[in-house]
Amino acid sequence: MNRSLIQTLIVNANSSVEEHMSTALNIVWFRQDLRLRDNPALIAASQQGRILPVYILDDSNAGDWAMGAASRWWLHQSLTALNQSLDNKLWVLKGDPKTLLPKLCADKQVSGVYWNRCYEPWRIKRDKALKQKLEDDGRQVHSSNASLLWEPWENLKDDGTVYKVFTPFYKNAMARHTPIGEARRKPSKLQITPCPQNADKLDDLELMPTINWFQGMDASWTPGEEGAHNRLQNFLDRGLSDYKKGRDFPAQRSVSRLSPHLHFGEISPRQVWQAAQRAGANAASEAQSEHFQRELAWREFSYALLYHFPELTWKNLNERFNEFPWKAQQSRQLEQWQRGETGYPLVDAGMRELWETGYMHNRVRMVVGSFLVKNLMLHWHQGARWFWDTLVDADLANNSCSWQWVAGCGADAAPYFRIFNPVTQSQKFDPGGDYIRRFVPELKKLPDKLLHEPFKAPQQELEAAGVKLGKHYPEPMVDLRESRQAALSAYDEVKG
Repeated sequence: MNRSLIQTLIVNANSSVEEHMSTALNIVWFRQDLRLRDNPALIAASQQGRILPVYILDDSNAGDWAMGAASRWWLHQSLTALNQSLDNKLWVLKGDPKTLLPKLCADKQVSGVYWNRCYEPWRIKRDKALKQKLEDDGRQVHSSNASLLWEPWENLKDDGTVYKVFTPFYKNAMARHTPIGEARRKPSKLQITPCPQNADKLDDLELMPTINWFQGMDASWTPGEEGAHNRLQNFLDRGLSDYKKGRDFPAQRSVSRLSPHLHFGEISPRQVWQAAQRAGANAASEAQSEHFQRELAWREFSYALLYHFPELTWKNLNERFNEFPWKAQQSRQLEQWQRGETGYPLVDAGMRELWETGYMHNRVRMVVGSFLVKNLMLHWHQGARWFWDTLVDADLANNSCSWQWVAGCGADAAPYFRIFNPVTQSQKFDPGGDYIRRFVPELKKLPDKLLHEPFKAPQQELEAAGVKLGKHYPEPMVDLRESRQAALSAYDEVKG
């Protein structure tokens, strides 16, 4: 065979491959990865030719864990931003992906489907069934990790068992699974197939709450990929240098507030980790960035626990608590807690911040959680449910593990006798009362020394501040000392 013929065959073969790649159509199924940068599924699919980007609102398989109202508000804004970044070519569907995706593949003659893995138990079950269906139909299925630094099955003990304590989990990950790989840019060229859906296609998902209560969220957040990166940069510029100490003070802006952006995948943990590492090195504040990275690792720990113990969303990891004498649901007490009308200003400020903004500072989350499960002795399920519906960062792994931690029944849990006193916590971490005055304005005229426990204020001080207990602000719903002792006595009954 002469050289010119060989060259001709090679050119024709290459042209055939390029033509196939340019005409092949692959679905990118967006889920909890609503971004273009550092998106493994999108990058891989874009290298194979044309893509059809799709989001499916799946309330069919979610069961009890369909998104709450605050999460649905966030999702609407985030999908709007993603759709804009895809030139209005995002396909939006609603229903069961096990039916919708195979049909879309058949209708559009799709070659393969690309997605990034999710780790909630119901999603894992669904994705396994869907993958089998698609492969039986002759489609290729490709899944990637876009949500975690370490896969749950990677960071294990030497004997292959699961870490139930955070510190050894973290030390093992840092010793064996770092450095973290470099985050990748968005694809330089995207061949996106046109979307025939109307411009108001997102309205068909009916994500926006019917009750107009989300103005505070509108004012507090900018969902979407650009909003996530702006939030990260703001934290690196203004919060990281004081993170280790300042993160405990709710009136300060020392926390990243990246949790909803991470949950919806508008930014990857790898991007955040590396940006914090660089910022710490550049500012000679490595100790601050390392402390922040450690908090990112807590998120990884929660996901590992959920993956290996999928029942922890409802079942006590410490089975002794199965016999704990939680009080029967007290609708009045639960409602007072939900509304921020407990009579303890720090608890009430936290619960009102949650309702107004869809967020609560982490220190305050521990205080309000402790108050519910220990001072009121209501089951942690009640708190987890309320947070699931009202948090914009409602995350099944973090929410479940955090409530079990506060209740004392989870892995690496706080000792049950650690009961957060809302008065001393308030005096220590909001000494000037800035946080309380913002969210409990009826107390704003009280002097600092009385603000944390207005029920002990002299009558003339209350009158001067325009406060009448029981009218403008509630009396304490329980006595802290008595309720603490009751909780400890209940624990003594089951700890053996």
